[in-house]
Amino acid sequence: VQLVESGGGLVQPGGSLRLSCAASGVIFRIIAMGWYRQAPGKERELVATISSDSSTNYADSVKGRFTISRDSAWNTVYLQMDSLKPEDTAVYYCNIKTNLRSYWGQGTQVTVSS
Repeated sequence: VQLVESGGGLVQPGGSLRLSCAASGVIFRIIAMGWYRQAPGKERELVATISSDSSTNYADSVKGRFTISRDSAWNTVYLQMDSLKPEDTAVYYCNIKTNLRSYWGQGTQVTVSS
């Protein structure tokens, strides 16, 4: 199973982007789906997760600006990003965690710049 991300790109500060991540096949026993990001010279960090009970968790830096959601089939996870800031610039990775392993996407670049 592969995770395919889309939706990244260049956007001006204050703008919006919507990232999507679709699994190429069925993944069983999903515990959580999430988004992480890695800026140049920095560690990969958690952005947002949505758990099997649909509870969500966000990094403090994105609370109130980003929204994570999923489709009903637990096949696709989305990240709606509003009020983007230059410090949101990073490669964004989706993640699906099961009780046996984690799946990672290849990453999509988000650049916030005027």
